[in-house]
Amino acid sequence: MKRGEKVIVPGDGTSLWVLTWNADFAKGLIGLLGNKKAVGQVFQITSDQVLSWNQIYLEAYQALGQTPNVVHIPSDLIAAYESDAVGSLIGDKSNSVVFDNSKIKSFVPDFKCEVTWAEGLRRSLAWFEAHPEFQTIDHEANARWDAIISAYLGAFPK
Repeated sequence: MKRGEKVIVPGDGTSLWVLTWNADFAKGLIGLLGNKKAVGQVFQITSDQVLSWNQIYLEAYQALGQTPNVVHIPSDLIAAYESDAVGSLIGDKSNSVVFDNSKIKSFVPDFKCEVTWAEGLRRSLAWFEAHPEFQTIDHEANARWDAIISAYLGAFPK
């Protein structure tokens, strides 16, 4: 994104997703610890903020002060190049996922996510900017993504 290169957005980018700031998740988890009624129960501990992948990527571009340069690519094509995408993308992120947080809120009445995706993203970017030792480039992944983009764009008549 920072270099202005094309970035892949799976599918048409309209499927819905939930992102949760780690400290907000921790509040929910800590609220369950020691609660005997919570033993044996299953909980969703997520934000109530629901965003499409297009919105998620747009916010990232805005946080970086960049103009979006995305290419929407079918998840099946991505999975043809990335074997782990079958479970993590096709089985997970390419379908809309919205969680019901009513159970965690009933067990932990003070649970509330306070950090939005936009704020959490900016905090994360600030942290990375302050820690250049973690700013690495995965050249193999970049080459694979470039190959996916080329294959997709190459399928269209010139």
